[in-house]
Amino acid sequence: MTNITLTQPAVKWFQKEMNTKPGDYIRFYARYGGISPIHPGFSIGITKSEQPYEVAVQTQENGVTFFIEETDKWYFDGYDLHVKFSRKDDQIKYEYR
Repeated sequence: MTNITLTQPAVKWFQKEMNTKPGDYIRFYARYGGISPIHPGFSIGITKSEQPYEVAVQTQENGVTFFIEETDKWYFDGYDLHVKFSRKDDQIKYEYR
């Protein structure tokens, strides 16, 4: 089963850039296009979301729920998603472990 982990600097990035607060939901999903080390022609997308419909995996940080829906589980299958913040690039980065 896929797990989601976030570093605290990444959580702070979501608070600042996406104005997250306790009770909010952030969805990670597969989107067509872009560059991915695990699925050519697809990349990861993020969106501030309503309550999840059918959660495949989720984690909570500072009261914010980060999740992947069942419909996007295929993209992450066999990998854990690790989200971190790159100070050098001033953006979040994704690692598939």
